[in-house]
Amino acid sequence: MSTTAMPVEDRSDVQGNAAVPNGYRASPVGPIPKGWELVPFSELFEFKNGVNAEKRAYGYGVLFANVLEVITNSHLRTTDIPGRVSLPKVLTELYRIRRGDVLFNRTSETQEEVGLASVYLDDDSAVFGGFVIRGRPKADSFDPIYAGYALRAPLVRAQIMAKGQGAIRANIGQGDLRQVHVLRPQIEEQRAIAAALSDVDGLISMLCKLIGKKRAIKAATMQQLLTGKTRLPGFKGDWDVKRIGEFTDCTAGGTPSTSVPGYWGGSNRWMSSGELNLKIVTEVEGRITDKGLYGSSAQMLPVSCVLIGLAGQGKTRGTVAINKVPLSTNQSIAAVYPDRSFCPEYLYYNLDTRYDELRSMSTGDGGRGGLNLKIIRAIAVPLPELKEQIAIASVLSDMDAEIAALERRRDKTKAIKQGMMRALLTGRIRLVKPEVSP
Repeated sequence: MSTTAMPVEDRSDVQGNAAVPNGYRASPVGPIPKGWELVPFSELFEFKNGVNAEKRAYGYGVLFANVLEVITNSHLRTTDIPGRVSLPKVLTELYRIRRGDVLFNRTSETQEEVGLASVYLDDDSAVFGGFVIRGRPKADSFDPIYAGYALRAPLVRAQIMAKGQGAIRANIGQGDLRQVHVLRPQIEEQRAIAAALSDVDGLISMLCKLIGKKRAIKAATMQQLLTGKTRLPGFKGDWDVKRIGEFTDCTAGGTPSTSVPGYWGGSNRWMSSGELNLKIVTEVEGRITDKGLYGSSAQMLPVSCVLIGLAGQGKTRGTVAINKVPLSTNQSIAAVYPDRSFCPEYLYYNLDTRYDELRSMSTGDGGRGGLNLKIIRAIAVPLPELKEQIAIASVLSDMDAEIAALERRRDKTKAIKQGMMRALLTGRIRLVKPEVSP
């Protein structure tokens, strides 16, 4: 592969004879803006694999950037690097990363995450690990902040994923990276694009921090209100403590046979235990037919059942949710029926604060087994009068609604950013007026 920019042509018969729009030129990847270059990584970077130290060397010493930090961050700062490693001075210098260096992860469990680029933006001393490749810029032809976006653009990612190899894990090497091409506008336009995308990233970061703060406030409020340490205005008196089986009942779901096609794809909602993470359940992916419902132990549940994960060594066991639509569930979910004698939302919030306690109740060696209906029925719940239950649930529900609104805004902003990247990193939208050829 040549180490010079890929040639482009001013003609309209490239890419299936499609006409090249005004202000664009033809290239092997389709029309690109005039004034932009299609440049191979081999022209841009000197590559080097990272350092592998002895096991005892980790945990102290110089900052150590490894695969996870590279995958997670398009722009890498020292605050994003938790690891440290102790190296001789000569190795520290050899594997040092400087501001503007680009790190690529060599290996990943999926093709989608192999060879992701992360640009280092600080001046503090740091080194990089053996599963990482450092790309040191040969010249100052890329703005570092712009590079963090451009090197993750769809054009670049498609080339890298196509070169990732491995039956179990995806891998990529220096030779493969040298053959990848990236679009390079003039430096002024790079900086304008970087500024626009950085502003959106700043908004996303602000929203993420605000969501985290609101969640922390909600958690503290739950601990106070659900234990009676803090009472809402107008309420007093002692609380009762009752077991769930004393004021309602519960049931478990079922899974229709997957070998009977007629059981699946109907109009009845069917929830898997992984969907307990939705917490407030307004929709699920699964659907079963009436035959599937009646041909198994699955059953339709009314609205406002408190749903509890029964099984699994992962995080699902002990996870609590509440359904806001009628649905059925698999056998790994217990459903506590609603009743006029208590507020289901209050019970949901109460049990949601007791995740670790619920997991410790599991049967089996050391509580590592699963929950069952007998255990669920025996769970003791502090119960104020019904009106206070409803008031507590209303406060917490309002907090959930506020957090959900912020999450929607965050997700919408992320979608806007993706659209901006597609438009700005391909030149479809220009932030700098293109020079007009005489």
